Amino acid sequence: MATQHDNPIRPRERYTPEGAAASHTGASDPRRDEAPIDFERTVPMRRWSWIAVMLLASVLFCWLTYALSWQRGVADLRVNAGARVERYAGSLRSTVDRYEFLPYLLSLHPYVHDLLRHPEDRAVVQRANDYLFDVSQRAKASAAYVIDANGLALAASNWRETATFVGQEYRFRPYFIDAIQGALGRFYGVGTTSGEPGYFVSQPIVVDGQIRGVVVVKLNLEWFQRAGADASEPVVVADDHGVIFLSSEPRWQYRALAPLTPAVKAALDSTRQYYNQRITPLAWSKDERLDADGEVVSVRDGRGAGKMRRFLAVQRRLGEPNWTLMYFAPLDQVIANARIAAVAAGCLAAFTCLLGVAWNQRRQRVRDMLKSRELLQSAYAELGERVAERTADLQSANERLQTEVQERSRTEHELREAQSELVQASKLVALGQMAAGITHELNQPLSALRSFSDNTRVLLERAEYGAAQENLEAIASLTDRMGKITGQLRLFAGRAGRGDAEASVRRALDNTVTLLRGRLADIPLTTTFANGLDDVQVACEGLRLEQVLINLVGNAIDAVGSVTRPHAPPSIWIDVEADALWVRIYVRDNGPGISEAHMPRLFEPFFSTKEGGQGMGLGLAISSSIAQENGGQLVARNVPGGGAEFLVTLRRVHRTGATIA
Repeated sequence: MATQHDNPIRPRERYTPEGAAASHTGASDPRRDEAPIDFERTVPMRRWSWIAVMLLASVLFCWLTYALSWQRGVADLRVNAGARVERYAGSLRSTVDRYEFLPYLLSLHPYVHDLLRHPEDRAVVQRANDYLFDVSQRAKASAAYVIDANGLALAASNWRETATFVGQEYRFRPYFIDAIQGALGRFYGVGTTSGEPGYFVSQPIVVDGQIRGVVVVKLNLEWFQRAGADASEPVVVADDHGVIFLSSEPRWQYRALAPLTPAVKAALDSTRQYYNQRITPLAWSKDERLDADGEVVSVRDGRGAGKMRRFLAVQRRLGEPNWTLMYFAPLDQVIANARIAAVAAGCLAAFTCLLGVAWNQRRQRVRDMLKSRELLQSAYAELGERVAERTADLQSANERLQTEVQERSRTEHELREAQSELVQASKLVALGQMAAGITHELNQPLSALRSFSDNTRVLLERAEYGAAQENLEAIASLTDRMGKITGQLRLFAGRAGRGDAEASVRRALDNTVTLLRGRLADIPLTTTFANGLDDVQVACEGLRLEQVLINLVGNAIDAVGSVTRPHAPPSIWIDVEADALWVRIYVRDNGPGISEAHMPRLFEPFFSTKEGGQGMGLGLAISSSIAQENGGQLVARNVPGGGAEFLVTLRRVHRTGATIA
């Protein structure tokens, strides 16, 4: 009977290495020894087949999850992109339509008719110029001008400017060709005179029943590409040739959506539509067509070699003019969501595979249990242990995942708090810089007030009332100046300046010398105006120009006072040069000059080369900021032979309110 009980156990023993060894050492039937060999070969093959099937199913499941998440994300993004492109298209269309009536109204005005009847009469031409200027200013158009039948501009709203349209020939422009034939002309291009892009709307001028000329209104549409979207969601407008002329992404402007044919290139050259701009194809590819107005595209980033970014491109036709507006919605978040969904599906598939493996092992153990009663308890114990281990692993992984989620939430909270603290610190730094700058600018007037007060007391003791009166007037002027300095807080807080301010260089130099008179007692200062100039006006507020000159001359005084020159006494020179566009003020001294190591940081706030804490390091930083805010610049260099020279360049003003730029 013992032999009968051993028979069911032998297949299980032969399945394991120990059982196999025992079966070979004990007495057994050779035919029974052949069955385990076949069983050992068959089980691994079936196991690998199941693994391959599960891997294939997992990959297919992940791919389906990614595809469904992608399609859903693209569909949601398509709805939002459609609403945005409609809003942008409506805004652009309303702007274009709003100005199309203006050329028609101008073509009916008697001043324009008189201009075409008497183009040689200067009074008539001037009256038309003034009328066009007034209309252009009120309508907020870039320009308005009248062209005769030969294509010559007779009058324009920009007749005062250097790059005026008056006297220019425009018969090659499509808007002139359409209007002279009696139609409404529409054209977008780069101006051949001003070099500025714009949208041109033209209307024929009918005088005595005949078309005698064309009136044109130019609009600036650059606001659209600034207000359309940020750099991550580009909005572009392309013409009927597929050339992008408006783009919120600067690297895409003047790019072609498709390679231009020779005929299109010839047409662009003949009309000079984009003048000096080089039209190159946009590096993009169309990946998937969604509907008539939407498709998935890939566009090269544009920086160096660049990388391809994927967008959902939605377009709208504007009709008249025949433009196409395209909104590019980035697909980065959609792709990320699809990848996250695929990873989650992979995790679920892996978990399912683990459960399948566990179930398969359990089934194998049950089948072995039926073959051997004696190994039934050990098989259950082994299976329970393995299931427990895998369950523990899964629980441990779940706990680690929850811990990571909590840790990430805590990190994000700490990041937001750190960002808030950084913003507050930046505000405090800016406030400190502003207070230090005002303190630095008030030091000079306070020193001058002390000097004038002491001199006035001495003059009163000597009964020299006339000189004392002059000192009191100077004190009053300095107090006004200090009030203006404290009133300029908002100017130090931002970069916006007064565009209509102008100042006299001669007056600013006189005020500077008066303010620094005490420090210049033993130092000769020579002021020279080149080319026979007595004075010149610059585009800068007077107080701010004096601040620049006081800082530069004060630094020159400190520089020449810090070195001993037995054969060359300390001296300061101020030379003023001017041409039609710019005024250059040179402040030079024969001091020790500027160290090459200090030159790159010379205009940084709180950087000072003065020893002993004599300077706060704000004078040159403030002076450079003032020059840049008024369209100029401040540079420094060392003079051969010793000394330093600072050059202040500002725009020249020929008359009040009119600068040449």
